[in-house]
Amino acid sequence: MATDTVRKRGFVTRSLDTIERVGNKLPHPVTLFAIFALLVLIASAIFSSLGIQIDDPLNEGETVQVKNLLSSEGIAYLFQSAVGNFTSFAPLGTVLVTMLGIGIAERSGLISAALRGLVTSVPKQLMTAALVFGGIMSSMAADAGYVVLTPLGAVLFAGLGRHPLAGLAAAFAGVSAGFSANLLLTSLDPLLGGLTQDAARIINPEYAESMNYAMNYYFMIASVFMLTIAGTLVTDKIVEPRLGTYKGTVTDKVDYLKPQEKKGLWGALAAFVITGALLALLVVPEWGPLRGGTDIVNSPFMQSLVPVILIMFFVPGFVYGLITKNITSDKDVAEQLSETMATMGSYIVLAFVAAQFVSYFTESNLGVVLAVNGAEFLESTGFTGLPLIIAFIAVAGLINLFIGSASAKWAIMAPVFVPIMMNFGYSPEFTQVIYRIADSTTNIISPLLPYYAIIIAFAQKYDKKIGIGTLVSTMLPYSIVFSILWIIMLIVWMATGIDLGPGSPVYYNN
Repeated sequence: MATDTVRKRGFVTRSLDTIERVGNKLPHPVTLFAIFALLVLIASAIFSSLGIQIDDPLNEGETVQVKNLLSSEGIAYLFQSAVGNFTSFAPLGTVLVTMLGIGIAERSGLISAALRGLVTSVPKQLMTAALVFGGIMSSMAADAGYVVLTPLGAVLFAGLGRHPLAGLAAAFAGVSAGFSANLLLTSLDPLLGGLTQDAARIINPEYAESMNYAMNYYFMIASVFMLTIAGTLVTDKIVEPRLGTYKGTVTDKVDYLKPQEKKGLWGALAAFVITGALLALLVVPEWGPLRGGTDIVNSPFMQSLVPVILIMFFVPGFVYGLITKNITSDKDVAEQLSETMATMGSYIVLAFVAAQFVSYFTESNLGVVLAVNGAEFLESTGFTGLPLIIAFIAVAGLINLFIGSASAKWAIMAPVFVPIMMNFGYSPEFTQVIYRIADSTTNIISPLLPYYAIIIAFAQKYDKKIGIGTLVSTMLPYSIVFSILWIIMLIVWMATGIDLGPGSPVYYNN
């Protein structure tokens, strides 16, 4: 029996090592997009010479042909559009503007203090739920959850006489597997939403213009509560019993909030409420300049969510910094904003190359051709409804094992899958929800997640023998349970037809 267990664990570990080796040999995402852009150019020349065309899905009686981007006109387009492709790349400006507000909230210490305050102030009976919930909410600032909450979870569990690795696992599950869910809009919403809009334009430009960045908001709010309950039960009923009783000693101490930090949090909360009330005055009254009549979905407010997010994070972060003396002058604000933008350098480079790939894909008409032919192929396999959705989740989850960046994967997948799903009658907003589920639930079992090494380092404080295989086996129950429950939520949403977000239906009607 013991021998069988060793063999099984050995096989799992070897398989994970193979995934890690293959993933590490993949080019950098920037190089990957450059390769994809080059392949699009070559494919456009080949398919154009073959006379590939389809019936225009928007204009009956007309056809769509593949454009040769290596022709004289195509090459002229490549040079003339390069700058415009980059500056008009939907997620670029939205993410940079959003991060200005989030950056102040993070670098002033507000987000870190809020997370520590949340999980250290709840009754011990609710500690697991608080860790999972805090992890989910930490997606407001990607680094904070991994760096602050995960090790804190281990220390808190140890202080309660529980296994520290169970606390680490609960926090990690919330931070990483619950990455897409939140009670607030985060930088991920405009980042993915912009890519989804660009992909929807391939099939229906008018529909794309009606979309907004809060397209998944209702679904993600409901997901917070479902994942918190599920993560709590998995930790208490599966993970912690499997780990057993911890025999080691714990020297780390809980970093409780200092009086000045508590004062800062109350000040930030007051600033958040007052800011929200002032913004409400621009929307709620009939004379509100952001109200835009009775159509709230297409109102100026819904089209201005990015600056709203900026303000709602910036003001509380600024107030917290003033109270805690982390901000003492305008120079501190400027420096913190500059530091935030400095961390976005790699994203800007990635955005330039990704923008060219997406634009080439659209201009060549390969997106429309692939969407129609892909839909016909999937239809021939009999994959429709739930089997189609599960197949999409499986594909996205598999890709996530090799490419960790959510935006990089979606920039590749959106131009292909959004049009295909639209041809099957599913809205772009719904396709984005499916992707977010697949991406989030497999983060915690992907050795190529950028933070995986950090989590292992935290875990090795309590068990020096822990490696990738051990961590994956510990996190796998969360991944499976979260996936199953999220799929059930999808089924409920499909059956009821409730909007996924403001004006964001499940089904697409051309």
